[in-house]
Amino acid sequence: MEVCHHLARLFSGVPDRLIQEYRQAPVKHADQTGWRTNEHNDYAWLFATPQLSLFLFRQIRAASMPQQVFGKLWLPGCLVVDRYSGYHKVPCAIPYCYSHLLREIQDLEKKFSEATKVTTFVSTVAPQLALAIGLCTQPILDAEFARQAAALKAQIITSMEAPTHHLGIRRLQEIVRANGDRLSHWAEDRRIPAENNLAEPDLRPTVIARKVSFGSQSDAGAHTRSILMSVLHTLKKQGRDVVAHLKGVLDRLADDIHQDPWPLLFPEDPT
Repeated sequence: MEVCHHLARLFSGVPDRLIQEYRQAPVKHADQTGWRTNEHNDYAWLFATPQLSLFLFRQIRAASMPQQVFGKLWLPGCLVVDRYSGYHKVPCAIPYCYSHLLREIQDLEKKFSEATKVTTFVSTVAPQLALAIGLCTQPILDAEFARQAAALKAQIITSMEAPTHHLGIRRLQEIVRANGDRLSHWAEDRRIPAENNLAEPDLRPTVIARKVSFGSQSDAGAHTRSILMSVLHTLKKQGRDVVAHLKGVLDRLADDIHQDPWPLLFPEDPT
């Protein structure tokens, strides 16, 4: 374990540099899950893009945590998340995830499986949301994407505005009405996904580790985990042979321990 702590000390400046990279990304993702540290309840936060993963283990599950990462100045791009209120005040556009809404709609059908109004609603809306989630990945030209996205967005709005007396359906419809400006970014810019599926696989190993290890035994251990997971997952996302690359970085640091490890870990693409 002391070896891990030593590595974390070598790379202690990496998280701050990852935050700077994360802030400038055109599409950002975030998610969080529970974590145990020294027998008290903490949270594992993930801030991710296709090129990096930043893990932070903290006692905080409140808006102050995202605010620490995002800062106060308005940032370019957007943050794709679920509807957790802790993200509401981050200084950038906030599209909501359709996958979470789709699961809620599917859960409604399970709860009221014999209600004709519910099954009809779900059979209409669920495919529409699924199509929206997959549309940005289709190999079509931008003009065709814009045409299909506009038509699909209109269909979803129509479905969500259809009158109904069923309280479960009305609750879901109200979610869409109340957050309409955060549920349509995907239709306006195909670079913005309609789901937060990039973050969930990134966070899954942490969920598994929590079940196997029951969390971190100390605050120092949680801090070390934050740094090393951020480094290793980011290297993997950038397509590197993680073991070989990390060995090379450590060999160079052994020659001069005072080097900045950042350009060694993440050298700029010469192209």
